[in-house]
Amino acid sequence: MTDLHCDTGLVTVADVREFFREALHGALAGQHLRVRDHTEQYVVNLLAMFMRSEALFEPGPDGRAALRPLARLLADALACSDDERRYRILQRLGDVALFVAGFLAQGFPRRLVDIDYHIAMGGRAYGALAHAPVRGPRRALAVVFAELEDKFQPLVDALNDIRDAAGQSERDLLRLYEVWHRTGSTRARRLLLRAGVVPFPRGRLAH
Repeated sequence: MTDLHCDTGLVTVADVREFFREALHGALAGQHLRVRDHTEQYVVNLLAMFMRSEALFEPGPDGRAALRPLARLLADALACSDDERRYRILQRLGDVALFVAGFLAQGFPRRLVDIDYHIAMGGRAYGALAHAPVRGPRRALAVVFAELEDKFQPLVDALNDIRDAAGQSERDLLRLYEVWHRTGSTRARRLLLRAGVVPFPRGRLAH
């Protein structure tokens, strides 16, 4: 998300941003998670931006809008010889991974590419940005990206709480168990316990 400003031509953007600001405050408190003000603002702007489908989806070869695969974004970044463009691609990768893991994870098919993949890819992209040799205003974003890398998974939990509070998905105990087993999500474990399901320690199989 190179430009943190949403389309000022949309009157509803300010309301959406305020909604996400309040929702994120509550979700972070519920997760006992603290982030810097600039990091919180970055996430709020990211959420408001991706509420516009044209910001999230890209036109494919057939003209139909679709999510660009994270692996393809990473390949584009690695193959790019222009530092500015590589920076933008990595930022896009991190932003999309955070939003998708936070809001669309319940729609993932139960296959190899799952929420843990998005967490790993997004965290690494932000980590690369945190250490990128940039100057000027972008240098201030290095601290934000470092915190996003460090707290990516608990931030995903916070966004999951926002999604569930908005009633966008039904709770699936098997899905929660998969998320907990793959990522160690404290939120998934808490919801499992609340539902009366005690998860086995990660890495241990029941016989």
